[in-house]
Amino acid sequence: MEFIKNIFCVGRNYVAHAKELNNAVPTSPFLFSKPTHAIAEANGAELILPGDRGPVHYEIEVVIRMGQDYKKGITVDEIVDGMSLGIDFTLRDVQSDLKEKRYPWLLAKGFPNSALLTKFIDFPGEEACKQTNFSLLKNGTQVQIGNITNLLFNLQTIIDFTGKHFGLGKGDIIFTGTPEGVGPVQDGDTLALRWGEATLGESIVKLVKES
Repeated sequence: MEFIKNIFCVGRNYVAHAKELNNAVPTSPFLFSKPTHAIAEANGAELILPGDRGPVHYEIEVVIRMGQDYKKGITVDEIVDGMSLGIDFTLRDVQSDLKEKRYPWLLAKGFPNSALLTKFIDFPGEEACKQTNFSLLKNGTQVQIGNITNLLFNLQTIIDFTGKHFGLGKGDIIFTGTPEGVGPVQDGDTLALRWGEATLGESIVKLVKES
């Protein structure tokens, strides 16, 4: 996996997904982060995930990578040099408990292997990306499909917001949000992340209980 500096994630960036979890639709970008220890490669191998902390939900997303440091006025097509597909794995029961307590989501979102990434491909430009759907297949059956046209906050808004409030530099990546259709994985599930008709990466889920 190529060098990644910071991992930013945009929550509730597809209206239908926010509604399926009975969450309020945000009026400005809602961000959280993951540690780099969360990164895993969708390279066809087994993917070890927690098997004793409640349901682990998949959330497929378009991931964009910064090729240079952010500066005010820079455009998406200038700053983004690559893209991949990712899964933001979530411990859903843990997240629900954290929400009730108004605690940060890190325990539910930042565990090892919770940021699955395919190989990076050249970024064709924002408008070109709108011509292609992305999807997740679980055991050969499509469970999620999305298109960045339906983002609540578009790529430019996300980049400007992140750059202004947190800083954004070369090697940083942004998970841009997941469409509806999220759900739990089971031990042995095969996950295939597809860009159009091309499979960019696959993983086989291995749920492991701590001894």
